[in-house]
Amino acid sequence: MERIIVVGNGIAGLTASDSLRAAGFDGELTVVGDELHAPYSRPALSKAALLDAEEMTSHQLPASTHGARELLGVRALQLDPDLKSVVLDDGSILPYDGLVIATGSRARRLANTDPAASRHELTLRTLEDALELRRRLASRPSVVVVGGGALGMEIASGCLAAGCDVTLVSHLKPMTQQLGPHLSEVFLAAGLSRGLKLAPSKAVGLREADDHPLVELADGSTLAADLVVSAIGDIPNTGWLADSGLLTGGRLEVDSRGRVRPNIVAAGDVAAFPTGRGVARIPLWTSAIEQSKAAALALLHGDDAPELNFSPYFWTEQFGLNLKAIGLLPLDAAPEFLEGGADGGPALMRWTHEDGRGTAVALNYRIPIPKLRRLANPAPAQVPSPA
Repeated sequence: MERIIVVGNGIAGLTASDSLRAAGFDGELTVVGDELHAPYSRPALSKAALLDAEEMTSHQLPASTHGARELLGVRALQLDPDLKSVVLDDGSILPYDGLVIATGSRARRLANTDPAASRHELTLRTLEDALELRRRLASRPSVVVVGGGALGMEIASGCLAAGCDVTLVSHLKPMTQQLGPHLSEVFLAAGLSRGLKLAPSKAVGLREADDHPLVELADGSTLAADLVVSAIGDIPNTGWLADSGLLTGGRLEVDSRGRVRPNIVAAGDVAAFPTGRGVARIPLWTSAIEQSKAAALALLHGDDAPELNFSPYFWTEQFGLNLKAIGLLPLDAAPEFLEGGADGGPALMRWTHEDGRGTAVALNYRIPIPKLRRLANPAPAQVPSPA
């Protein structure tokens, strides 16, 4: 291959570009990104970045070294796999020999029958979103956070730390779908102890009344606030692929090496790949990194490239708690405590799944990630040799 295009300038696009160079590709490499910024850490936007005292810096990543030609502030509009070309929204057409699709996803928003209310609803996906949220929080508004996943809980934690009155809307116990009942109870208790209010219902819409937003709930009631932040999931950015013939049931599915076609690979939040629980998207930071490494090698080496061997790594910081997890989530049963206990202090836990694989979790417990990974999937015991 002489020309490779990477569409997407997030962590997946950055990792794919670096991996291509590390694997020996010295041809023409072009990166297309719809944001004007260099790649940055999205997870930091809802964690440390919300708490940065002055100038926000926690999201910054080291400068890239892949030396690609970067076309920033432009979007891909269309892909023609037969002509091997990508059409951009500035009218230019880029030919390629190999293509990396890393267009990520965008934030889902509340159903909105009142256009005037949209100005009160924020999401937290981009650097601009984070800057706007920090600006709004400076006046300590009352905040309704919609969504009880990790992102919603991290946002709620940051808003509380900024001195705001915060209500979280979640029809399930927060974090249950991400972590399971045992750990979700720990996080909910921590949030409530710090002043978080919980509205156990489903948000169905948003409207404006007296220049303030009203979140409409499934039980017919409403919640008023100065600011609404929605964290109700993401939508993969596959619209530009609608006529490409690459989508399966609306999803961009890849094989175990990240390939859609021999000369097209995909990675990150946009891609659904084979996992221990079927073909699925796993929109995690480390998932995007590992997928991109595998996809870059597959683009260059085909079947000679190693298959993706992915063990999810998830972490969150909220309400004074720090959790790191290696392995499949959520977790339904009670844990095995390797260190600590159920008293709310630092703990190191493990769950064993039916297939023999494990998940290890460190809660406010300092442990290197490689060691946590070994605890999740310990090496089989050595069988003594016969005398």
